[in-house]
Amino acid sequence: MFKKILWLVVLISSIAIIAFWLNKEQWLKDFNQQRQQQTALFMQKGAEFASTADQRQCLTQGFKQLGKCFAFDCTLDQGLFLKSCLANAEPSVGFCAGVPVYQEKLTKDDKAWLKDGCWNKNLNGEGCRFLLKQKIYFCSK
Repeated sequence: MFKKILWLVVLISSIAIIAFWLNKEQWLKDFNQQRQQQTALFMQKGAEFASTADQRQCLTQGFKQLGKCFAFDCTLDQGLFLKSCLANAEPSVGFCAGVPVYQEKLTKDDKAWLKDGCWNKNLNGEGCRFLLKQKIYFCSK
C-alpha cells in the first residue's frame, strides 16, 4: 500500500514539474507584466502621498505599510513607494544627517546603522533594512 501511494506522489509530482516546465515562458511573461503593473501603481502611490508630505513622513508611511506584510513582493512595493515619495516630497531638515554614503558593499558601520535603525520598529528585518537602504541611496544622490 505504501509503495502505491509513493508511486502516486512521484507520478503527480512529475506531471506538475513537466506542466510547469512546458509553461515557464508564459509564467515568466505573466510575472513580468504583473511586476510592471505593481511598479507603476506603487510609484504613483508614492508620488500621490508626497504631494502633501515631507521626506520624514514618506519614510514613516513606508514603514507603516511594510508592517502589514511579510512577502518579498510587498517589500519591493514599499521600496518603490518610498523611492517615488522621497523624490517628490518636500525636503525635511536634517533628513540625511548621519546617513551613510551609498556604496555597493556595506561596511561594518553601515550595517550597524541599518541594524540600529530597525532595532525597535517591530518589522520584518529584511524589509526594514531594504527601506533604510533606499534612504541611503536617496541621500547619496
